[in-house]
Amino acid sequence: MGSAKETFKAKARQLKGKMTEANGIALDNDRMRAEGRAEQLRGKAQERAAKQARKSSGR
Repeated sequence: MGSAKETFKAKARQLKGKMTEANGIALDNDRMRAEGRAEQLRGKAQERAAKQARKSSGR
């Protein structure tokens, strides 16, 4: 169950990043756009780690 929760957190982080990036585009704010992209990448890495943990535990 822990990895499912981690996957959900990762997806939420990716969504937060997409929203931040979209706000950065709308406001023409390069820093906010970059922060959004970085947040999405952190979410993707977190999701991959959760999937790997699920695979190694045999689920």
